[in-house]
Amino acid sequence: MTSANDHFNQYINEQDAAERMLPMVGTLYRQRGVIITVFGRKLISSSTIDIIKAHRLARQTVQDVVSVNETMSVLKAIVAAAPGSCRIDLGSLTLKARAIGSLNDEDFVQEFVSKALSDIPNTVSVLDEPRDIVLYGFGRIGRVMARLLIERTTSANPLRLKAIVVRGGRDGDLRKRASLLRRDSIHGPFNGDITVDEENSAIIANGNFIKVIYANQPEDIDYRDYGINNALIVDNTGIFKDEKALSRHLQPGASRVLLTAPAGGSIKNIVYGVNHGDVNDSDQIVCAASCTTNAITPVLKAINDKFGIQNGHVETVHSYTNDQNLIDNYHSAERRGRSAPLNMVLTSTGAAKAVSKALPELEGKLTGNAIRVPTPNVSMAVCNLNLAESTDRETLNAYMRETAFHGELKQQIDYSFSTEVVSTDFVGTPEPAIFDSVATIVDGNRCVLYVWYDNEYGYSTQVLRVLQLMAGLHIKNVP
Repeated sequence: MTSANDHFNQYINEQDAAERMLPMVGTLYRQRGVIITVFGRKLISSSTIDIIKAHRLARQTVQDVVSVNETMSVLKAIVAAAPGSCRIDLGSLTLKARAIGSLNDEDFVQEFVSKALSDIPNTVSVLDEPRDIVLYGFGRIGRVMARLLIERTTSANPLRLKAIVVRGGRDGDLRKRASLLRRDSIHGPFNGDITVDEENSAIIANGNFIKVIYANQPEDIDYRDYGINNALIVDNTGIFKDEKALSRHLQPGASRVLLTAPAGGSIKNIVYGVNHGDVNDSDQIVCAASCTTNAITPVLKAINDKFGIQNGHVETVHSYTNDQNLIDNYHSAERRGRSAPLNMVLTSTGAAKAVSKALPELEGKLTGNAIRVPTPNVSMAVCNLNLAESTDRETLNAYMRETAFHGELKQQIDYSFSTEVVSTDFVGTPEPAIFDSVATIVDGNRCVLYVWYDNEYGYSTQVLRVLQLMAGLHIKNVP
């Protein structure tokens, strides 16, 4: 029988191993451009507790239990191999190594890791020179995107946040923008140091000089005046939604545009992991779809690939957004003028129809509606589907679990085992979709699936992936 002392000693042992991992993970990222994760959980800028928690994600099932000491042996071999820029899932790689040999055999582990990394180039950065990024709009998505870009800035990461564009310029505006980046009621304090350079109208964040450009319209800007060239413009305003309007961003110094809202017309709506292969170098304007589309499309693709989807309905239970009113007031849209913190507000969503732009095989098969609810972040999609093939709850959940941990969509789908979780537990989840296995309902060829999503952070990680793709930053995954 395991004693209380044994449990304590085991935890102390794990904590010691996690502490030794931290500098190795940091050095690999800063010097080699290597991103280390454990079952999809990024370890960069993590604490020892974060590392231990990442290892325990899969402990609901015996086959995926890995200890910090086991992954430590593989991490040491990765450091010795000195690979170039890539993304390595330490949890998955450790499982593969353990399945064919002993993790206590250093020679075996080193040989296994060297073979696993054989296709990874030794180059630290995928691009020859840094690529300039400009955030046009600095609201909820803009500030989360800024955090993601700043957090990843190293000599090995070629994306550089050079400027943000906002309206205004009133007294105190610059300091207010910096304060909103520094403190966030949902996502917590900024991880680092922020100062304001009033003279040069800039925010200095973790050593990044970010010019704040005040402009009322895209045509007012010549980015070359600020030392910005060949820039990727990320439009977070939601104002410009078609090709003609978004083309206005292509001013001197700017070469491509990425929209963080649903687009109309012929613009490609990209859900990374599903149809990102559709992006060509010739595409000047690309759309990263909506947060809801990014949440439901990967799950629907997985289900359709395995069981087939005949038709279905998607109901989104969505947190309120800045486009609603705090108290009852005029609004151009029906019902949205009523107080957001006090009401559930029935409204429409185009997310179900937008799925077909990324997944054409579901064209005309889905309907959708939305309910805005009094929570500031983290939403849910309820997918009521009629399948082409009958199944049962255990089979469907097992398939989604395998997809989330080991499939091609593991960056897009997380998997929840817990019977206790609520919406706030998913704040900051990097995957755009969290499959709630406990809530799954299956009755023959009919199923009801519940998918959580952080409609700010999870969506922004998808936007970042599309941004990296447009910049030519193709990071290989291991395994």
